[in-house]
Amino acid sequence: MDLRKGIFLLWAMLSLLTFVSIAQDVTISVDANQNKRAVSPYIYGKNSNEAKPAQLYRDAGVRFSRMNQGNNATKYNWRKKITSHPDWYNNVYPNNWDTKSIEATQSHPDMQIMWAFQLLGRVASSTAHNFNDWAFNQSQWWEGHGQNLAGGGTPNTSGVNPSKAAVEGNIELYTQEWPADSTVGILKYWFGSEGLGLNKEQFLYWSMDNEADVWNGSHDDVMKDGLLPASEFMDKYIEVAKKARALFPEIKICGPVTTSEWQWFIWGEESIWIDGKYYSWFEYFIKRCADEEKESGIRVLDVFDIHHYPYAPTNADALQNHRIFYDKNYVYPGANGIKTINGGWDNSQNKEFIFTRIEDWLDQHFGDGHGITLALSEWSPGPDEPNLASVIYATHLGMFANHGIDFFTPWNWFTGMWESLHLFSRYAKGFSVSSTSSLENTVSAYTTVNEISDSTTIIIVNRDQSAARNVTVNLNGLAVVDGSYKTLQLASLPSTETFKSHTNNALKESSEAVSSNSFTINVPKLSTTAVLLTSTPTTGVGKLQNKADEINIYPNPIENELYISMGSSLAEPTQITVFDQQGRRVKVVDTFYDGSSAVKVDLSSLQQGYYFLSVRNSQNITTKSFAVKR
Repeated sequence: MDLRKGIFLLWAMLSLLTFVSIAQDVTISVDANQNKRAVSPYIYGKNSNEAKPAQLYRDAGVRFSRMNQGNNATKYNWRKKITSHPDWYNNVYPNNWDTKSIEATQSHPDMQIMWAFQLLGRVASSTAHNFNDWAFNQSQWWEGHGQNLAGGGTPNTSGVNPSKAAVEGNIELYTQEWPADSTVGILKYWFGSEGLGLNKEQFLYWSMDNEADVWNGSHDDVMKDGLLPASEFMDKYIEVAKKARALFPEIKICGPVTTSEWQWFIWGEESIWIDGKYYSWFEYFIKRCADEEKESGIRVLDVFDIHHYPYAPTNADALQNHRIFYDKNYVYPGANGIKTINGGWDNSQNKEFIFTRIEDWLDQHFGDGHGITLALSEWSPGPDEPNLASVIYATHLGMFANHGIDFFTPWNWFTGMWESLHLFSRYAKGFSVSSTSSLENTVSAYTTVNEISDSTTIIIVNRDQSAARNVTVNLNGLAVVDGSYKTLQLASLPSTETFKSHTNNALKESSEAVSSNSFTINVPKLSTTAVLLTSTPTTGVGKLQNKADEINIYPNPIENELYISMGSSLAEPTQITVFDQQGRRVKVVDTFYDGSSAVKVDLSSLQQGYYFLSVRNSQNITTKSFAVKR
């Protein structure tokens, strides 16, 4: 054989093998009887940092809106309706949370709306001492836009240390002191008998300020002496949390709202040692919250909320960044702060699995059954190319549905993300179940069912950048009748926005044949495909609710015993907690709801007065008020 021909044949065989490897078939096993859990509707959320028509939000299925605008929340004065913009000279501008809240409740009555408490200690006080940025450079962006010039400062135009003003502004001229009573006073103003009359059930979630771990940079006009010690910040946090709980027992307190991976593990330059043990920032935060709850009986944390702006040197890395949350084997290219987790610098630490770590710390310090959920309130998919952004976002939506994440509100919003949001929020069902892929890191499936499991959506995400995949899906725990079923697919998205409405978008409709509880489908590269199935009903579980009308209590007022009737047929463990008017836990009952009978709670030990009752299980997170009469 001619040597050149031999080399050519060898090359051809290797190429064929490579192609076969790339186009490897995938098998997915769905088991509707495994890992069934309620999907929080609030993972279909976003930060409201861009003006869009209300109808677009409704059509896309946005269920949760974080409206506090990040850094602009820290110095918000709800009495004067102004805030200081730390990224624009600290100038003070109008910012009316009242109007925005009223408009949101009118346009989106079913949407959960999130604002923030101010913990810094100072807020905006006057617009009279703003730096005249128009006279300076017609309000154009320049590298010194973050200089502290409000309050009579002088700009530094030398080009040397451009973030530092030549003369710093005087914070006394444009900010005022803002103690804990002032920051939580908005609750009385909005929800109290003499207030605006807003429905507090639509404002359950409150962020504990924003990225306090970098205040020495973002709010250095106030933090002139550097970052607060971790213990002092926790004192501020706990004081505000307790006062908020006293005014609004049903509130969802969300913290620590930490900036990104470095700040997850270390507070400034501080090393935190207690009784000879080193604590990373997240574990210290959890310990302090748990210690406070044990000592005072007042819950100061409901949702552990973080921010994450992932690092990815390549698009292939970006397509794997979802693994940072739970995958103990994933080596994260952006691993940095994790290297300080045990004190010092350990370069071998490169696996984050941050949500798993948080869950372990919560269990360790609070104990089993603590009920604290997880959330991600700022995030970016990384690449802004529409197909990459769409697939990366879809992967996170599916993964967070599987793991019971409470809410998810990306900060960066790119073309392609509206399409993925719409597909999931409109067509996924209320309960996730097990889906296992033979090639999980390339092709994943996220399966959801309705309450009685007679309606199923399987969403298949192909993260392969170069090849379509043949995917065989085997169905267990479902009785799907043989036949043709609708599919909806996102693929080959253009550079311009395609999502216009629920009926005008990029979804391509087709069908797939199911036979003997199995089907095979070809999914294009960088695509998301939903397969909509129907089947024979099975025993289901109730939907996750935050609505008071799902629970009835009687009698009210009571003398000794209270009965709780639940609008669900699911038998499951249920935790009942009673709070006094100061937000202190006075009784906790762990019981088992049998799916039909009212639960009886003995409250004979309570003194006369008004109390709040919290009921928590997979279908209810509800609070009711009642009175004890003696």
